[in-house]
Amino acid sequence: MGQGHVLVDAVEETCVLVGVITSDITETQAEEYIDELAFLALTAGAVTHKKFFQKLPIPNPKTFVGSGKLEEIRSYVAENNIDIVIFDDELSPSQLRNIERNLEVKILDRNNLILDIFASRARTAHAKTQVELAQMQYLLPRLTRMWTHLDRQKGGIGMRGPGETEIETDRRIIQQKIALLKNKLKAIDKQKAVQRGNRGQLVRVALVGYTNVGKSTIMNVLSKSDVFAENKLFATLDTTVRKVVIENLPFLLTDTVGFIRKLPHQLVESFKSTLDEVRESDVLVHVLDIAHPNFEDHFRVVNETLAEIDKGDKPTIVVFNKVDAYTYEEKAEDDLTPPAPGNVSLEELKKTWMAKLNDTKCVFISAKEKGNMDEFKSVLYNEVKQIFQERYPYHNFLY
Repeated sequence: MGQGHVLVDAVEETCVLVGVITSDITETQAEEYIDELAFLALTAGAVTHKKFFQKLPIPNPKTFVGSGKLEEIRSYVAENNIDIVIFDDELSPSQLRNIERNLEVKILDRNNLILDIFASRARTAHAKTQVELAQMQYLLPRLTRMWTHLDRQKGGIGMRGPGETEIETDRRIIQQKIALLKNKLKAIDKQKAVQRGNRGQLVRVALVGYTNVGKSTIMNVLSKSDVFAENKLFATLDTTVRKVVIENLPFLLTDTVGFIRKLPHQLVESFKSTLDEVRESDVLVHVLDIAHPNFEDHFRVVNETLAEIDKGDKPTIVVFNKVDAYTYEEKAEDDLTPPAPGNVSLEELKKTWMAKLNDTKCVFISAKEKGNMDEFKSVLYNEVKQIFQERYPYHNFLY
C-alpha cells in the first residue's frame, strides 16, 4: 500500500449515515441496509451517532439527497462535531465534490468504506495488491475531489492506502500504477494457478456465503486448524486452503472472502483469483447465518454473485449455521414463555420451509458450539465420495 498506511486508529471516529428510500427500496429495506452500513462503519472503527433517511423517486444527481435534507445533516454534523458522513450508495465524482463543499467534513460512500475495510484487513502481498488495485481504480475518476479540509483530517477511515500522503495523484501516475498492479496480479495469479494444479486431483470443496456467517469457524472445526475468525465483516480476505480428512477420505477445503450486498465492482474484479477457487471447486458449501433476520436476502445476494462468476452447475450443500442463536417466535397461544436463542429443536428445524430451500441438501449446525457437526460431516462425506468415485472408478479402498 502507499506509505503512511494506517491499520489501527488511536482515536475512534464519529459518523452519521445517509440513505434514500426510493420506489425500488422499501422503508424496511432501507433501514436494513443502513444497519448493515453501521456494522461496516463499526468494523472500520467508527461510531454511528445518527441515521438520516429521505424519500426520493431517485437519488438527487447533484447531492444524492435534497437541499433541505443536506442542510439538516450539515447542522447536525456541525453541532455534534461529527468526523465523517457516510452515504449508503456509490456517489459520483460530482456528487462527492458538491457534498464535500457543502458539509465541509470527510465524505465516504459505501464503496469507499468497504475498500477501506479491505485495506485494513489485507495481510498477504496478494490481498494487499488486490486491494490497492481496487482503490486506485476507485480513485482514478475522483482525482478532482476538493479536499479543502485535509489539514483537519489526519488520516483515519477512508484515508488508508493509496493517495493518503501523495498529493500528486495525477491521472497519468495513477494509470501507470494501475498497469503495474495488474501485471503484478497476473504474475501472482499464475503462481496461484500452478499451486492449484499442484494439489493433484483431490476433490475441492469451497465455503461460500455472506460476510460474517461463520465460514472460518466451520473451516477451523473441520480442518482442526486455526484460521482467523472474528465477529466483524470481512475478517478473512485471503483464501485459505486446508486438507481435510473425513473418515478415510481426504479432500481440499477452501475458505473464501465473504460476499456482501453492493460489493464494489472494483473488488470483484481485483479478487478474481479468490473467485477462481470457487470456479474450480467440485462442491459448494453455502453457509447462512440462520439467526440473522435477513438471511434470505443474503442467500439471494450470494447466489446472484455466484451466477456472475459462472460457477457452473455444482453440487451445493446449504448449511444453516448459528442455530444456537436462532429464535423462533411463533408459539401456541397458551405458551407465555419469552422466545430465547436456541429454543428450536433440530427435529423442528428439519420440518421448516428452510429445510427444503432450493431443492438442495440442507443441514442445521452450530459451528461455534459444534452442534450437529456429525450430520454435516456425513452429508459432506457422501458428496465428496460420489465425486471421488466418478473420478477414480477403480479405487475401491473407500468401499
